[in-house]
This record gives sequence, C-alpha cells and structure tokens, in this order.
Amino acid sequence: MNTVSAYRRSWGRFLFQGVVLVCGLLLLGLLGQVAWAESLQVGFAEADITPDWKARPVWIAGYGHGRQATGVHDPIYVRAVVLSDGKRKLALACADLVGLQYPEVKRIRKQLKDYYYVLVSSTHNHEAPDVIGIWGRTPAHNGVDPKYLDLVVQKTVEAIRQAEKNLEPARAFYGTAEAPSLLGDSRLPIALDPVLRVLVFRRPKDNSLLGLLVQWNCHPEAMEDENTLLTADFVGPTVDTLKKEYGVPVAYFTGAVGGLLSTPDKMVDAQGRTWRPGQWEYTRLYGVAVARLAQKAVQNARPIRLTPFAVSAKPVAVPMTNPRYHLARTLGVLRRSGRIWTGNPEKLGPEVGPTDPVKKGQQFAVETEVAALKLGELWIAAIPGELYPEMIYGQFQDPVEPNVDFPDAPLEPTVVEIFGNRPFLFIGLANDEIGYLLPKRQWDIKPPYAYGRKKPQYGEVNSVGPDAGPIVMNALKRRAAELKQSAAH
Repeated sequence: MNTVSAYRRSWGRFLFQGVVLVCGLLLLGLLGQVAWAESLQVGFAEADITPDWKARPVWIAGYGHGRQATGVHDPIYVRAVVLSDGKRKLALACADLVGLQYPEVKRIRKQLKDYYYVLVSSTHNHEAPDVIGIWGRTPAHNGVDPKYLDLVVQKTVEAIRQAEKNLEPARAFYGTAEAPSLLGDSRLPIALDPVLRVLVFRRPKDNSLLGLLVQWNCHPEAMEDENTLLTADFVGPTVDTLKKEYGVPVAYFTGAVGGLLSTPDKMVDAQGRTWRPGQWEYTRLYGVAVARLAQKAVQNARPIRLTPFAVSAKPVAVPMTNPRYHLARTLGVLRRSGRIWTGNPEKLGPEVGPTDPVKKGQQFAVETEVAALKLGELWIAAIPGELYPEMIYGQFQDPVEPNVDFPDAPLEPTVVEIFGNRPFLFIGLANDEIGYLLPKRQWDIKPPYAYGRKKPQYGEVNSVGPDAGPIVMNALKRRAAELKQSAAH
C-alpha cells in the first residue's frame, strides 16, 4: 500500500511538472507571437510623378514611337509602403511607369542606406513617360528625359521617407481572390495568373483599417496606342475606388504579366452598354472591376505574421542576344551599362559603359537583380521583368509544341515549387525591367513556327534572350534556398 501510494505521488508530480512545462512552452510561444505581432509597424505614402509635358516633350512608353504627350488625364504616382519589425526597416515602392530600371533603383538606394532593403517596381503602365529609351520620337531617338528620371528618383525617396514618418503599429492579414474573366492572354499557349493577392493592415488597438497592398497581374494598357494623355491607366480607378471604399492608403503592385496578360476585349456597364479598349469608360470600368476583386480578397483575408524580416538579393547577369537591343545600344537609344558575360550569371564580368564597344569574342550582358523576401510567414518573389505565368504555377505545355526552338530545354523552377504551400506575393518589374521572361521551351523565333503560324508570336522581340527566364528563375530558387538555410540555423 505504501509502495502504491508513493508511486501515485511520484506519478502525480511527474504529470503536474509535465503540464506546467507544456503550458509554459505554449505561453512562451504565444508571448513570442504577440511580441512579433506588436513589433510590426507599417506606413504608407505616395508622391505625384506626373511630368510637366508643356515644359519639355514627353514621349509616352509602350507600343510605337513618336507618341508625344498632349496633356494629363489623371496624375501618375509612386506609392510606398514601409514596414518595420522593430529592428529593421524595409521599403516596397511602385511607380506608375513602364519600368524603372536598375541604375535608377541603385540611385534611390544610395539615399536610403539606413534601410535593410528597398524594392522599387513599376506597374508597367503603357500611358506614362518613357524611362527606358526605346519609345522616342523615332526608332533612332532615345525617349528618356534625364531630368524626369531625377524627379522620379527624388520623389520615390520622398515617398519612402514620408511612409517612414507614417509608421504605426499594425496587424497584417493576407487574402486572395480569383477572376480569370478579367484577363486575356494573346499568346499561345493560354496561361494566366488570375489570382489577386492583398495584404490588409489593421491597427491593433481598435482593428481599424490602416492600409492595403494590392498585387494583380495585368498590363496597364487599357487605353491602347492612340491615347496621348498621360494617365495611370486602369490602376488609377482601381486605387481610387479602394481609397473611397475604405478611406485608407492603397499601394498597387504588378505581378506576372508576360504572355501577354492584358485586359479582356470588352467591359459591359450597368446599363448593358459595351465598351472597348482605348475608351476612357472601358478603362474606368476595368479598374473598378479589379477594385471589386480586391474587396473580395480583403473579405477573405486571414491573419498572417510578417516578422521577422529576411532578404536574399543578389545581382545577376543575363546575356543579351536580342539583335534589336544591340542595335538600339549601338545607336545610343538604350543607354545602360552592362557586364561582359562570363558564362556564370552570378559571376559578374568587367563593367561595360553605355557607349563602350564590346570586343570581338565577348558578349554583352545586362546586370540586374533577383531577390526573395521572407516576412514572417509571407514569401515575396522580386523578379526584374515580365514573367510568363507558366513559371508561377508550372502550367507548361506538355508535350511541347512542335517547331519551337528549344524543345528539350529543362523546365524552369516555378514560384509554387520554390515557395511551397506558403502565402506569397509576386512582384514583377521589381528593381528593373529587362523585358519578357519566357519559358525556354516556348522560345520561337526561327521558322518553321509553332502552332502552324506564318510568323513568330509577340514576346521574343522584347526579351533580352532565351536564357533570361531560366537564369532569373534559377536565381530565385537560390535566393529562397539561402533564406531557408539561414532560417534553419
């Protein structure tokens, strides 16, 4: 009896200690989560980057040459979100431009050296000033106004600094909504990323909304090529509608728009009238439709932890084989430094100035950047161009289409393969715009052409080369692996 009683007392103490230990660990975990949640701060700001079209000629980017601005329909902006995890500050900015390039992003970063990381992207707006050079007065004229680039750089810095001043404690929520009907793909095979992703920020004290970050996957080219009024295209109505609905700042980011992902061929209003691309009402209706999709994503949003921050970013070189780009560089239309190609994307060769000739036997390569960000539970892919949606979900055509140029090329790693079953944002034109990023198995520039066509599809003409997609996606895979490895340690 005494032995049994002693055993019971010993077993009881063991159970009690075990319960205390488990409760303690759970409490520590909860306290840790609360601590991280309370450490998150977020701030929003925007700055007007509409150029003075009366003071100097403004050449509108996208489509053809010689499209000079004749006025302003609505302002274009750079919008910034600054996040802090209590130790580090991180900035995400996006401009209503066709594609701010890497050299300007580096100029912005020089003025923000106290930041852990600064990401600057573009909406890929086809109704804003040329900031690349290839849409000037004629094919032989550069369309960039250096003074305007200076303005964009300074206004982006100002927006980020103002967002920093607006930092306040926040809780984050992540939501998605799908609408394939809001997209059209003009290149075979049809592949879409119809998922709109949103980050919702609320104040912990009263759960009131603080701001929204919206990521959608469509070319802002609803006004098409005959418009000569500067505009943010459909992004303007999208942001304005959400601001009016929620009364908070909204930042818009572009995702995977290669392929070519654009707006549908018509929009129908409440009275049953049909509107077509190139019409202002069409652009407004589409922008509002995207805003309504974003509202569904907000309704679906669930809590997500965004701290601590971790970033892996590294410059990479991409060999430029596009003869059109080489000619533009020779003519001084493309005025960008590069590197001598070493055969290894992450081993940068000697720098080549904008007008420096490349010696015989050498190859010019574009220097750009690929990054992976891990904000707590959220992953962010930062890709410097227009990625084809096939490389988001792995929607590769199988078997491969006959007559493509590289039918046996290895498939690129995809975003969902790299990030796994985790919430993510995909930010295209991140820190650069190097053009279309195709699956190499789709590259089709030599006859006979795929799909029985008599001429090649659009895409290759505005790509650095067939290796751009594989180089960028494999770099993303390496960046993510570095983050996972550091987290394991």
